[in-house]
Amino acid sequence: MSEIHMPRLSDTMEEGVISTWVKKVGDKVASGDVLVEIETDKAVMEYEAYEDGFLVKQSVAEGDTVPIGEVIGVIGDSPDAVPEESAPAAPAPAEREEKAEEKKGAEAPAPAAEPAAPAAPSVDGERPRTSPLARRLAKEYGLDITRIKGSGPKGRIVRADIEAAAKAGVPEAPAAAPAAAAPAAAPQAPAFDDGRASEELKVSNMRKVIARRLTESKQQVPHFYLRRTIDAEALKAFRAQINEQLASTGVKVSFNDLIVKACATALKLHPAVNTSWVDDTLLQHHRVNVGVAVAVEAGLVVPVLHDTDKATLSEISTRTRELAGKARDNKLKPQEMSGGTFSVSNLGMFGVDSFAAVINPPEAAILAVGAMRQEAVVVDGEVAVRNRIALELSVDHRAVDGAVGAAFLKDLAEILEEPMRIIL
Repeated sequence: MSEIHMPRLSDTMEEGVISTWVKKVGDKVASGDVLVEIETDKAVMEYEAYEDGFLVKQSVAEGDTVPIGEVIGVIGDSPDAVPEESAPAAPAPAEREEKAEEKKGAEAPAPAAEPAAPAAPSVDGERPRTSPLARRLAKEYGLDITRIKGSGPKGRIVRADIEAAAKAGVPEAPAAAPAAAAPAAAPQAPAFDDGRASEELKVSNMRKVIARRLTESKQQVPHFYLRRTIDAEALKAFRAQINEQLASTGVKVSFNDLIVKACATALKLHPAVNTSWVDDTLLQHHRVNVGVAVAVEAGLVVPVLHDTDKATLSEISTRTRELAGKARDNKLKPQEMSGGTFSVSNLGMFGVDSFAAVINPPEAAILAVGAMRQEAVVVDGEVAVRNRIALELSVDHRAVDGAVGAAFLKDLAEILEEPMRIIL
């Protein structure tokens, strides 16, 4: 027997949703066959078998959410093999990680956890069985996790329990209150009803993670914003010239491709912006990997163009369209969404004049690009109509100071206004 565990398919993944079981119980499995499709925080990904055999058990049904490391199925030597019910006795990787984390933070390791049936708080200080995600969510919601009853294996408290407790209004434990004096339950909020016909929509795993990560970014990352409007006349002419030269190849360079390449060029001039602030440590990245925000049905993903500074404009154009297509088809691979050191978000195609983008941690900055507009401006003492584009740089002040960010944006603007510098 060989257990199949929920894999970590992206650098930000904490749990996955079983989207589709490709193999059914009893099916023959060869190494490399797709076993199951898993919805992560970024895309629906295929998970392949690493050995030959037969799928003898599906431990998790389609649509269920499973933490990383939990058993989702079993492969046996024959289709008639019967998996032992006691097989999960050995802790899964996620549980081992959790126990190590608890041991590090506890003054004295607790004995083997006893079944956590009651929802009342423990009196001897013993912590309930929980996942790291459940503990973090309980802290975010301001809940006393010892007052929550777990529905997971052996009474383990999982994410669903925390969310249910938050909706039910489970209160925090009173500080140093006598055991006999139970606090009055907080008044339960009335059901939402403002007179409009409403329904609760199913929230995808991707949307939940987007909401959580962007909330963390705005709460934990001290953003500051720098704005500049560039003259795009030369950029417009340069794009037309490039596309005329590439006409026979079928490749067409967009304004966004030019901006992405210009960002890579400016990052080489200002390596201090190509950094990350992680756990009170400043990391200097030696590769320039620019992420390009792509809107998909389930939310927003940011595929990454690795070594953008070394790529030609035609390579950037081809690769960007390939990754955007994969993103919309939920076919992006983990390595195609990781390793970014800077991001570009362009809403110009929607007619947006300008906007401020939220930084994509652990990157230190993101550039927001608005639509090209014709504006009346003073050129050489005379009023003229010029094409202009508004740029806004969001910067993590922990990693990058204002003057450093301003110098980067100044050079980026000059590169775009003298676009031959993009390819020199």
